[in-house]
Amino acid sequence: MTPTPRPGILDISPYVGGRASVPGVAKVWKLSSNESPLGPSPAVLEALKTGADDASLYPEGSARILREAIGETYGLDPARIIGSGDGSDALLSMLAAAYLRPGDEVLFSKHAFLIYKIATLANSAVPVEVPEANLKFDVDATLARVNAKTRLVYIANPNNPTGTYISHDDMRRLHDGLPENALLVIDAAYSEYVKRNDYEAGVEMVSAFPNVVMTRTFSKIHGLAGMRIGWAYAPAAVCEVLNRIRGPFNVGNLQARVGAAAIRDRAHLERAVAHNEKWKAWLIEEIRETGLRVDDSVANFVLIHFPPGKKDARAADVFLNARGLILRPMASYRLPDCLRLTVGPAEANPLVVQALKEFMAL
Repeated sequence: MTPTPRPGILDISPYVGGRASVPGVAKVWKLSSNESPLGPSPAVLEALKTGADDASLYPEGSARILREAIGETYGLDPARIIGSGDGSDALLSMLAAAYLRPGDEVLFSKHAFLIYKIATLANSAVPVEVPEANLKFDVDATLARVNAKTRLVYIANPNNPTGTYISHDDMRRLHDGLPENALLVIDAAYSEYVKRNDYEAGVEMVSAFPNVVMTRTFSKIHGLAGMRIGWAYAPAAVCEVLNRIRGPFNVGNLQARVGAAAIRDRAHLERAVAHNEKWKAWLIEEIRETGLRVDDSVANFVLIHFPPGKKDARAADVFLNARGLILRPMASYRLPDCLRLTVGPAEANPLVVQALKEFMAL
């Protein structure tokens, strides 16, 4: 007999990331993983050079350098920040491991980040997928499914892959309807891109309530997807729990130095925001002129809807790939008629538009 995993594990479909290559195509533009087209800050490149000297040494166990830089930038208590050297995904999974018991229910929206379901099943809990309203998190539908078994609610705000968000007032209303022993986890991986007056990433709510956690990442706007750095801002009691179960050296020396350098370079972040705002608006307008539906987005990607038949999403994906343009098919998110397009470099964005125009003109 072979060892048997805990209930739920074998129900998990392994996560598959965006493709990075096309067989037979030498030059490709990877627009499938929501990576920053500007890359990392110059300060990061300098930190990479100087940080290599510590490669033989164990890290300082609490990721103090990283936490203090984050606290300095956002005006937060570093003691209430938890770092991760495996992205914010690890923190989302760590929260599930810390707080879920077999049979507990976890709520998240139908087209939410796939990690939420994976973390739930990995801990023998019950995933409850809530229908969305026009591809947007539905607060009322979520609250209607809250019961005595509800232990955790995940919400990506903004949401990947839809690019939609809910307002601060709606987030408060969601929290107000949850039991006190349920944890609200706000995944704010794309928060730096949002330019809406009614949006708040989650800092205020974590500061105000004992059952709200916000997670963030360096993988998106900071251009550090390959470094896998994430962080969470949480109530003191939640931090105490997470510090008991996280790895003793879960943020490497180089990760801490690089993350600290990145988050302090506000000018680079603003350049990334400006690039995204300019090209996202252009892409939406130009692609809509082809006759395709493109949803509004507050993040660094757009969701493109294709009609059924000969010009469906699968055919478009093949056509684009042949031209070295890699978008993200959305079948795994149960959006089989869609491709997700990351706002790319200035050279790549016009190529996508031109290719889509050619495809729709066939």
